Formats: sequence, structure tokens, C-alpha cells
Amino acid sequence: MSIRLGDIAPDFTQESTDGPISFHQWLGDSWGILFSHPKDFTPVCTTELGEVAKLKPEFDKRNVKVIGLSVDPLSDHKGWVGDIEETQGTKLNFPLLADPDRKVSDLYGMIHPNANDTLTVRSVFVIGPDKKVKLMITYPASTGRNFDEILRVVDSLQLTAQYKVATPVNWQHGDDCIIVPSVSNEEADKAFPKGYKAVKPYLRITPQPNLK
Repeated sequence: MSIRLGDIAPDFTQESTDGPISFHQWLGDSWGILFSHPKDFTPVCTTELGEVAKLKPEFDKRNVKVIGLSVDPLSDHKGWVGDIEETQGTKLNFPLLADPDRKVSDLYGMIHPNANDTLTVRSVFVIGPDKKVKLMITYPASTGRNFDEILRVVDSLQLTAQYKVATPVNWQHGDDCIIVPSVSNEEADKAFPKGYKAVKPYLRITPQPNLK
């Protein structure tokens, strides 16, 4: 199955380390991040899950629920959780889906046969409160994800969902934004009371609008 930006994220019910998860119901009105791991008891995944557990307060602050997935069974997950705590110095504080039947992996296209025909790649799906897919990133099994970058894109997605702005190259929370071209100057004068600088007619820079 091929998922594109703007598609409704496929719903499913699957076992997890926190019990059965019905995905859309579990998400509720929150944003969500679903991210897959090639296999239990693998070194890169162990570091990633530890990092997400440490960053959970940052995700909570943004109203984001995180959920991991591995194709191994729940019994393996329970053993792996102990290794994560021992080696990363933190407890797993979010659910990890067990997907031995590949149900969720197939729904989300997480298995790329030319990379590996049995293991999931490192997929990341950011899902909005409307259950639509807002962002997708795919890494190979050999490359660990940068979760600071994932937090950064969540900040951009949430900002641009609320205001008629886009975020420029290398944008970080607090930086100036770009007024989208569909907004006229007359509309911009009213919508952006902090003002803006027109570098070009199509390039208008304004302070981040949701900051005082």
C-alpha cells in the first residue's frame, strides 16, 4: 500500500507493550508519531527508543503521542524493554507495537523488498489530529534517526497548520517565517500585526506569529 501526504492514516488494532491499541481511538485529538524498527535486540533501535523515552516530555508539551513498532512478537518486546532501560538509563514510557503478522507494516508500506524483504525500514509518520498523514521520513536500517529534527518538523507542522506561513530553510522554533504567497499584502497587513519585510513580492518575512 502506498501512503501519500494528506491521506488518512490507516487504522488498525494491534497488541503492544501497553496492551491492545486501536490506533485512531488511541490517538484521540492528539498529534501522533508512528515509527518502525527493523528488529528487536538491535543496537541502533535500542538507542532510538531510549532517546524517544527521554524526549517524551517534549512530545507531551506538543500534544504528540509517540508509538513504536517492530515486527517481532510481544514476548520479545518485553525482554527488549529491560535491555533498553539497562543500556539507555531510561524506562520505555510509550507503547511499542508487536507486528509479527506484518499487518501494520503492510498497511504503512514499512517493508521495502529491495532493502530487506522481511524487516521494516526506519519509517516515520507524523499524523495530525484529523488523522491525516502530515509528514513521512524513511531511513535505512543502518542509519539512526535524528529526533531533534523530528521535533523541529513537528513545530513547523503545528505552526503552519495554524497560521498562513511556511518555515524557511534550517528554521528553528523562534526564527522568522515566510508568509505564504496566497496571502495578499492587504490580508498580510491584518493577519500579521508584527509586520513583515518584503524581500521580493513572493518572499515576505515575518516574526513567528504565535510568539509574544
